[in-house]
Amino acid sequence: MNPTTLALALILLCPLAHAQDKVSHIPVHFAKGASSTEIKGSFKGYDSIQYSLSAKAGQQMNVQIAGSSNANFNVFAPGEKPGSGTALGSGSVGNAWSGTLPATGSYTVQVYQMRATARRGELVPHTLTIGIQ
Repeated sequence: MNPTTLALALILLCPLAHAQDKVSHIPVHFAKGASSTEIKGSFKGYDSIQYSLSAKAGQQMNVQIAGSSNANFNVFAPGEKPGSGTALGSGSVGNAWSGTLPATGSYTVQVYQMRATARRGELVPHTLTIGIQ
């Protein structure tokens, strides 16, 4: 088998799971006068959800997640994005995150599952609670 044929065969045999990942973008809004909100959602496999909300520097953000034990989250400050930036904080079921926000702008809370369960295509129903004070 010549090198070109071998390379083509290897490309065709490699899984393309990450090329097919679905990333849902959902804006978060608080009810008038409320300082927190609860959002229910679900995803499966390597898919993820990116919840976005505006907040101001110096405010306190609290994030917790309930539901499937496979649910995890990362919090990204304005200008930072999942996959290319550094998370401001992270958590999982039973492990909430709280922190003082460093900048004014749009924050992203990425909800995902770890690779071991994502590989199996497991469904991740969850309830995300975000509070800003």
